Amino acid sequence: MRPRLALGPVLLLLTAGTVAVPTRAAPLPERMADTGGGSQLITAEAAGARSTTGKVTWWDRRSDGRWVAAGSATARFGAKGLVEGAGRKQSTFTTPTGLYDLPYAFGIKAAPAGTDYAYRRVTNRSWWCQDDQSLAYNRWVEGLPRDCRAGESEHLDTYATQYAHAMVIGFNYARPVRGRGAGIFLHVNGRGATAGCVSVPDAAMRRILAWADRHRDPHIAIGTASGPMALTRY
Repeated sequence: MRPRLALGPVLLLLTAGTVAVPTRAAPLPERMADTGGGSQLITAEAAGARSTTGKVTWWDRRSDGRWVAAGSATARFGAKGLVEGAGRKQSTFTTPTGLYDLPYAFGIKAAPAGTDYAYRRVTNRSWWCQDDQSLAYNRWVEGLPRDCRAGESEHLDTYATQYAHAMVIGFNYARPVRGRGAGIFLHVNGRGATAGCVSVPDAAMRRILAWADRHRDPHIAIGTASGPMALTRY
């Protein structure tokens, strides 16, 4: 007797046709609803809303419209995780999600070589007013105004590590809403999670400043890998 052939798997393969080969997902900026309109973008991505760590990547858009990563680094977020920017409250130790511009850079140290971004040096009179009763709310001031309480503000030169180099994130900046939060920056890592900023290692911060081109209108998008605050929604 001739042996019976096991045709089941063969027929299954013939019926199914060619097996689909998984394709690599498009770069993150190409999956986003908005990237700010420029040709440079920084993404700050956390695994979830309660995460205090994640990844920062800086991207360039080529002439053919494709986005390519120029560099990446580990990131830290607020000690209480991330929250939707539009509903954030001040002093909650949360990092606001959303898409923001980057008005200017600053630092206690001189700008890294190659920096092509507006860069402001910190002095011993430099403060960031976070007093929501002040006319200078969420603004850099040289010398503390009378209506801005020191206890509700940051004396910038006292943060020698974090503000060695930094960029202002345009959260609640153009038209500040009192009580929503002030002083949200991209800056150098401190000892742990932040009070609401995004931080990266010192070497990465210097690389970002040397990479950023004010003529290419860079933005920063902050969010999670999935869920209601996913970066792809911005």
